[in-house]
Amino acid sequence: MTILKIAIFLSSSAFLYYGYECLTAQKMIDEFARFGLKNQRILTGYLQLLGGLGLILGYFLSPILVFLSAAGLTLLMFLGFGVRIKIKDSIAESLPSLILGLINLFIAINFCKQLTS
Repeated sequence: MTILKIAIFLSSSAFLYYGYECLTAQKMIDEFARFGLKNQRILTGYLQLLGGLGLILGYFLSPILVFLSAAGLTLLMFLGFGVRIKIKDSIAESLPSLILGLINLFIAINFCKQLTS
């Protein structure tokens, strides 16, 4: 399995899980309140689910769907990292969003290269 396939599998799995958690778990409701983003939790959850599904479906159906999903998830995670920095969360609390953002940036760049070659 290539690094790109592993990245897609890891990212899609993470976002399907976290998207579901974002929509249903009390812990996530509390976290978004702590972030000062209570009204954005539902949207964020659906965006995470759509991004995770887009990575999986796009891998089998359309490289443009992988690119768009990965680019959207990159933006979502970099914004999430920024929120965590703004509210002064620890590095340990902030690092997952940065890592997921970088993984999705890697995916987006690789699929952009495929689309333009």
